[in-house]
Amino acid sequence: MKFYFRYGIISLVKNLQRVDHMSKFRTQHMTIDWHEIIDCESTAAAADAPLKEKTYLVGRVGLLMLSVGTAAWRVRASMNKIARALNITCNADIGLLSIEYTCVENGETCTNALSLKTTGVNTHKLSYLEFFNDNFAERTGKYSIEQFNMMLDKIENLPANYKALRLGFASALACCAFTFLLGGGPVEMFGAFLGAGVGNFARKKLLENHITLFANVAAGVASACCTYVIFIKLAELLFDVSAVHQAGYICSMLFVIPGFPLITGGFDLSKLDLRSGIERVTYAILIIGIATLTGSLTASLFRFAPSAFEAVVIPAHLKLLFRLVTSFCGVYGFSLMFNSPRKMAATAGLIGMIANTLRLELVDFTPVPAAAAAFIGTFAAGMLATLIKPAVGYPRITVTVPSIVIMVPGMYMYKGIFFIAQKNLAEGGMWLCEAALIIAALPLGLIFARIVTDKNFRKSS
Repeated sequence: MKFYFRYGIISLVKNLQRVDHMSKFRTQHMTIDWHEIIDCESTAAAADAPLKEKTYLVGRVGLLMLSVGTAAWRVRASMNKIARALNITCNADIGLLSIEYTCVENGETCTNALSLKTTGVNTHKLSYLEFFNDNFAERTGKYSIEQFNMMLDKIENLPANYKALRLGFASALACCAFTFLLGGGPVEMFGAFLGAGVGNFARKKLLENHITLFANVAAGVASACCTYVIFIKLAELLFDVSAVHQAGYICSMLFVIPGFPLITGGFDLSKLDLRSGIERVTYAILIIGIATLTGSLTASLFRFAPSAFEAVVIPAHLKLLFRLVTSFCGVYGFSLMFNSPRKMAATAGLIGMIANTLRLELVDFTPVPAAAAAFIGTFAAGMLATLIKPAVGYPRITVTVPSIVIMVPGMYMYKGIFFIAQKNLAEGGMWLCEAALIIAALPLGLIFARIVTDKNFRKSS
């Protein structure tokens, strides 16, 4: 009896382990095989394909556009462009991760619902998708639905331009530059360089293993803050560096601030795409909340506080030069984190260099409030992107949004949460209100630049 009981327990444990092992590989979101739902052997041109196959092609283009982080109005515009070229009508409801849409042709309808596993930003894929959309109409009489799906396969399977180590260096460069623009000195800049590099490397490795959002954000921020703390403690011990430089630990975690969804969410709200806009802003708030709470907890453990930076005295003309250089470096680094090719990142860097320096100079030398200066800076970025688009050929969103991410007041948001956690509601509320005004101004600047320069965006229909 004992033998059978013991054997039964061992068998049960092994079976449970086998089930658990199998469940680790069972994804929540099932993958669509786009080639199985169409007639792969058909050589008919896409314009002559059945409505069902046209509908799936429209949906796949929309889903790919959504997957690279672009706004809902741009996803809808792409789906409409494909639908018009196929002589069908498309109506879509778009969120952060899903699309429900209906296509109509000669009284016949086809409705689908599609969803993504997760969201992200990939400006490189976005530029290829824009090229695909722009050249689709002239190809509908030459290529079949299957051939178009094969083209989309190549775009979807494009490898990332940069591995985790390079992305670590990109975030290190961006946060180091960000630190100077926020008023930090060489010690804070070097600490932020180390912290952000380690933090984003760790986060990228977790993302490669499909670790969930809350865990990868918390781990990335904690790694960055701990690295900065270790650096400062060693500097205090070995080189007698002042403890005042502890304030720079905030800058080491700014690589997680979700500038892209904040700005595209603003675009969607301006076009009354309320579902997508609210979902994007909510997603951004989730990341900000996890990041700031993790940073606040880490700071409390090591008794760090977000005090003001030690004043760095620099002549005005040199400060202007340094702002130009660090603005370029910061935007360039953030652009690389969005998977932009180097030339695209450099283009965004040049736009951001001018726009962000203009914003900072307005704050320093004029009575213009910080939020109004942010609006002017982003408006300038949008206008510059429009002017250079014919020469560079990149979609405007791939250079405008990265160029103004550096203006997102991550430090203000962190200070607000920190002081609220310390029960200093007045101080925390002041910082959060200031951050909210600037965040609202950032997409507004780009929106009004688009209204001025793009008649399709300017009209509501």
